[in-house]
Formats: sequence, C-alpha cells, structure tokens
Amino acid sequence: MFNNATILITGGTGSFGRNFTKIILQYNIKKLIIFSRDELKQYNMRKEFTDSRLRFFIGDVRDKERLLRAFDGVDYVVHSAALKQVPSCEYNPFEAIKTNVLGAQNVIEACIDKGVKKVIALSTDKSSQPINLYGATKLCSDKLFIASNSYASGKNTKFSVVRYGNVIGSRGSVVPLFLEQEKTGVFSITDPRMTRFWITLDEAVNFVLKNFQRMQGGEMFIPKIPSMKIIDLARAINSKCEQKIVGIRPGEKLHESMISVDDAKNTLECYDYYIVQPEFKWWNSEKYTNENDGSKVHSNFSYTSDNNKIFLTPKELKEIIKGLLL
Repeated sequence: MFNNATILITGGTGSFGRNFTKIILQYNIKKLIIFSRDELKQYNMRKEFTDSRLRFFIGDVRDKERLLRAFDGVDYVVHSAALKQVPSCEYNPFEAIKTNVLGAQNVIEACIDKGVKKVIALSTDKSSQPINLYGATKLCSDKLFIASNSYASGKNTKFSVVRYGNVIGSRGSVVPLFLEQEKTGVFSITDPRMTRFWITLDEAVNFVLKNFQRMQGGEMFIPKIPSMKIIDLARAINSKCEQKIVGIRPGEKLHESMISVDDAKNTLECYDYYIVQPEFKWWNSEKYTNENDGSKVHSNFSYTSDNNKIFLTPKELKEIIKGLLL
C-alpha cells in the first residue's frame, strides 16, 4: 500500500520519527515529509539521512495554514507531534492544550481538506484513565481522531489511533536517567511497587505500519507488550547501586493502564493486539471477528501494567539495556 506513496509524519524529528524514517525508507515510497518546528533537529536529521526522497518542513501543528500547505498531495499521515513531558504540561497547561488538543484538530481538518487517505495518531498509556494534564490532553486528542471519521462523512479520509506504553530508551524515559544516576551510585526510585509497559522503537513503528493496512477508521489499536518493575530495571542496570525511595511525583501513576474496564464492552482481543472499537452505528466489527480471529473480552477486563500476563525479568532487562548501549 505504500508503493509510490507520499507519507508525512508530524513531530518527525523525535525518537519515534527518526526510527519511523529509518524503517519506512526501506519501502518503495515516493516521498517522506518530516514536519516539525525545530530547525536544529531537522539539520541534524538531514546529516543522518541523505535519502533523496526525504523532505523537511518547518512548521507547528498549531498553525493550520502551514499544515494545509504541507499536506498537499500527501497519502498517509502519522501524527506524532505532542508536548509529552508530564511536569512540563502541568506547569504550562495552556501550551499543552494548544499543541495536543487544538493541534490535533488542525491536523484532522487539514487531512480532510487535502484528501489524505489514512491517518494514524499516536496515543499513550497515560491517556487511559488520566490523572495528569498530559494524559487528559491525549485522551481528548484520541477522542477527536476517532470521532473525525463521522466528521469526515462523505470524504475518503480515515482516522485511527495507536496506543502503546513507554518506549525503551527514548528521550525522557527512565533508562537514560538511571544510566546517568549510575555514575553517582544512587538510583532515585519513586516507589518499589511501580510497574510500566515497555515497547521498543522498532516494535512501535512496525505496529503503526501494520495498522495502516488493518484500519477501517475509528478503532484504537493496542499491542500486547510486556511490563516491567522499575526496581528490576534499576537492578538490571547496576545491582550494586543504592536505591533511594523518593516518592511518586505529581501526576504520576503507580501502574499504567491501556484499556480500562469501561472500555471492555467495546474491546476485541486478537492474537498479539487489542482493538477498542468505536461506538458508531455504522461500525462493522465482523471484519475483525471473522478475518483476524478477534473475540470479545469479558465485561470486567482491563489491561494494566500490573495485571499484565507478560513481565520482563531482570535478566531480560539486562540484555535489553546492553543492546541499547551497543
């Protein structure tokens, strides 16, 4: 489906965007447009990737006119741009809303107006039962993208959402923090009971690409990924370091959720992923139950980082960390 296609990714100079670029350039695409607001990151990315199919657009998702220009002739869009740091969003709430909510609206309207075929917006585990502003803005963004399939009625544009957990080794994740703290001999542990979902960048990108093929428009796709205990991660990096318990930070959860009990009635379980279906009357779930062996989950089902069936062991975490450092 990507043969001779033009693809655009918002927030394309971030961790996901760089890895997406590395993988999508292996396909026979016509053009990949990197849309972001940081000229220095674009400059650095140009040096890293010299493929002639790459285009770089300076712009902000808050600027609808710039989006309309950038989306001209685009077939597929990945919406990855967002303000993502929890403390930053708490201290700058209006800015978080302008980028994460109003920016999502701008992307949606520009995609419809320019006839983009398919759009996938990236979500986060923090948008399920949110307790901080970042999670709340991303939940609002998720709802906007899902509802936009009705908003785009009569047009060919389809919107879906992919939600996954923390990306191993990405900017702002706990791994770079622990590697830095290792030099001091002391790890700051918020709570020894804390758990998190984990996914690699390659897994996240490939899951997004697969769902461009699966999507009808309106669904939220959630991969089955492992959980890990924060305290096991610290031990995997250096078991000799002291562990200092500092307490959970404002807006932080003890365990993360990707599917709440309230979403269970609309959730299908497939082999290696879940689908949260929209509640639109026109939605056809038979495609998933028949073609993908999707089955309804039980009414009190939830998918959280502490009730996950798959947990990474300290040994497995150590191997993952070693791979990141190579």
